[in-house]
Amino acid sequence: MHVAIGLVVLVASAAALAALARRFGVSEPLVLTLAGVAASYLPFVPAIHPDPEIILLGLLPPLLYTAAIRTSLVDFRANVRTIASLSVGLVLFTTFLVATVVWWLLPVPFAVAVALGAVVAPPDAVAATAVARRIGMPRQIVTILEDESLFNDATALVALRTAIAASAGAVSVWTAGGDFLLAAGGGAAVGVVVAYLLALLRRRITDPVLDTTLSFLAPFAAYLPAEGIHASGVIAVVTCGMILGHGAPVWQSAASRIAERTNWRTIQFILESSVFVIIGLQVRGILEGAWRSGLDHTTLVISAVAVLLAVMVARPLWIFPWSLLYRKIGHHTAVPLRHSTVVSWAGMRGVVTLAAVLLLPADTPQLPVLKLLALVVVAGTLLLQGTSLPWLVRLLDLRGPSRAEDALRKASLLQQAATAGLAALDEEIRPDTPPGVVQQLRDRVSWKANAAWERLGRAEAEQATPTAEYRRLRLQMLTAERETVLRVRDSGTVDYEILQHVLARLDLEESMIDRFDEADDDRVETLAGPLAAENCAHLQAAPLVLEPVEPGECAECLAEGMTWVHLRMCLSCGHIACCDSSVGNHATKHYQSTEHPVMRSVEPGEAWRWCYVDELLG
Repeated sequence: MHVAIGLVVLVASAAALAALARRFGVSEPLVLTLAGVAASYLPFVPAIHPDPEIILLGLLPPLLYTAAIRTSLVDFRANVRTIASLSVGLVLFTTFLVATVVWWLLPVPFAVAVALGAVVAPPDAVAATAVARRIGMPRQIVTILEDESLFNDATALVALRTAIAASAGAVSVWTAGGDFLLAAGGGAAVGVVVAYLLALLRRRITDPVLDTTLSFLAPFAAYLPAEGIHASGVIAVVTCGMILGHGAPVWQSAASRIAERTNWRTIQFILESSVFVIIGLQVRGILEGAWRSGLDHTTLVISAVAVLLAVMVARPLWIFPWSLLYRKIGHHTAVPLRHSTVVSWAGMRGVVTLAAVLLLPADTPQLPVLKLLALVVVAGTLLLQGTSLPWLVRLLDLRGPSRAEDALRKASLLQQAATAGLAALDEEIRPDTPPGVVQQLRDRVSWKANAAWERLGRAEAEQATPTAEYRRLRLQMLTAERETVLRVRDSGTVDYEILQHVLARLDLEESMIDRFDEADDDRVETLAGPLAAENCAHLQAAPLVLEPVEPGECAECLAEGMTWVHLRMCLSCGHIACCDSSVGNHATKHYQSTEHPVMRSVEPGEAWRWCYVDELLG
């Protein structure tokens, strides 16, 4: 009973604190950790000593899986060299840099120092993502941080196991290399096999409840076999999740995807919030244990500060040379210098570090001190880097994804989908198909595409767009329909099971209109004013069209061997260049070199212009 009450209080407190952090726009990991620290000093809060196996098996696989299923394989392939450099090279570099500092300052064998280096080396996916999304970083940075955090845990845990074995004198350099290759290759192989076995089952399952249950088993179905053959369970889970997430639109039904997405978001919120409170609750016990370890207190403080500095300095020492090398050799996917600066500072540590330090054997020299050093790294990076990262992003003038550009891309994609849908409709019409049904389908498809384009324009204050009016009227209708069904329910004249089915259909339609369209309506309010050309002198002065210099091609992409995605034309000189969706970003680079303020899309069917100076769409 005490355990059950404790779990309820933990989850409820974590959820409430996370909600408050979101409400006031502050860092959730930092708030939750500090709350845990404060609670650890309350007399009625018992000391907790979490089993590392419970954390590594019960928490890590689902947290990794829920991030992996949302990870784009396309984006991962585009940044694979950078991600590999960070998740393998940087982790090993940090491990040995920290090991050197610890070995120099503390009376421990070098293998034990390497073990601590492996413990503090991997940044935390949860902390990095929480900060990145809250402050609105460019998508490339968020992608790199998320994908790095998915794989660096595996490198660190393999290095930790090797160091523990080395401290017992049971490993050689060749053995360590073989173990690393087995962990990486074996984990990836297990993840691929499990993913495709689950995909075979999913193709035959149409019940969302059964499919979601299978999804809950997926991270453990990948993790346990991989660990059983001494491969990396982390890599197995990540590989399995990325494959299943990429193939979900083909392998799962729409209802299953919606159910899975909702359930995993809930699980992720509960686990992430609870994890950081657990980190804070361990502070008191770790501090007291290190303080009574017998080590000189001055040495203890110096060691803690030195290890924290080594961890924070390791990232820029590794990232900047690699970034410069990529640009030196003309690598097309080189990360811009400003992006590298942010990535080098986004090294917050979290749950894996404190779980990994608990894996150290009980007879490890200076174990209480090593636990304190791991705690200082977690708390220090969350406090110093987590709180200063938004300031750094603003200082470098980095901005998150443009909502105007996102709205345009969404409208364009919906238009392409609508065109394909109408073409399929024309092919499937039979002589006996009622014309009314055909027209209804045409109207429904066109309504979705038009709704997206309407959000790009300027609506008069007293005049609602057709889609906004549709939403208002349909919600009123659904309210009346639900009230009628509830009156029938209360009368007891219809079976309850029938009533539940009818209410579920009404709820489904209302959730589609209320949730998705409501979010889009907020975007209309944000974009409607600035999108109008009359608010921008540059858009007013620029022509609507100009004779292009290089029609139909991006000369820079051809010269650099790249492939463009969308073409834009400068309305000052007629130069054609690719947009920011392309690798080269040549349209933006043209503006930066010439300061020509306005460009327009020259893609078929698009007639919009963009002012770089005022960042307005017209």
